[in-house]
Amino acid sequence: MTNAPDDSTRDDFKDYYEGVKGRPPRPTLVQAADAFAAPGFAVDLGCGDGRDTVELLRRGWRVLAIDSSEEGVARLRRRDGMLENTALKARVARIEDADWPEADLINASFVLPLLDAEAFGRTWTRIGLRLRPGGRFAGQLYGPKDGWADRPGMTTHDRAAVERLASGFIVERLDEVETDEPTARGKPKHWHVFHLVLRKR
Repeated sequence: MTNAPDDSTRDDFKDYYEGVKGRPPRPTLVQAADAFAAPGFAVDLGCGDGRDTVELLRRGWRVLAIDSSEEGVARLRRRDGMLENTALKARVARIEDADWPEADLINASFVLPLLDAEAFGRTWTRIGLRLRPGGRFAGQLYGPKDGWADRPGMTTHDRAAVERLASGFIVERLDEVETDEPTARGKPKHWHVFHLVLRKR
């Protein structure tokens, strides 16, 4: 479960990237990508150092990767084969301020809970608007029992709220998980996470 930054800011991620270096793509991203008959265009919000972006590129997708961390985007670009890969576009931007074209797949692994309620609302609305019909969202939301739930600027949802957010989609995955595992930086944490794959009608 050690997938998300555990610092009080979203800008100092260097040790986080070292902690997750070499990890495989998230299962939600893999499930969503597996559901398509052919690759298309994807947006990876909060791409970090590219663990999900690289998997999409490997499968033949075109990807716009967006992250607020210059360090993360730089690490993505330094990965083998990325500089010459014309299917990748990478951008440094806060996801709540970013815009992007219509996409077949929008991935947001462990990043949406790091937005405050107002920014989350704007971003969730934009995700729904930018997904093409039949397109998929893959990502995570945090529940109210998560160990970071009381941090300023975080947004959590109970199951009823998650189901309301998903009600405009066809739900292909909605798993609620609670576990105690260390973060990428080795700190103890209680995780309360909803894993989502949603298809636009």
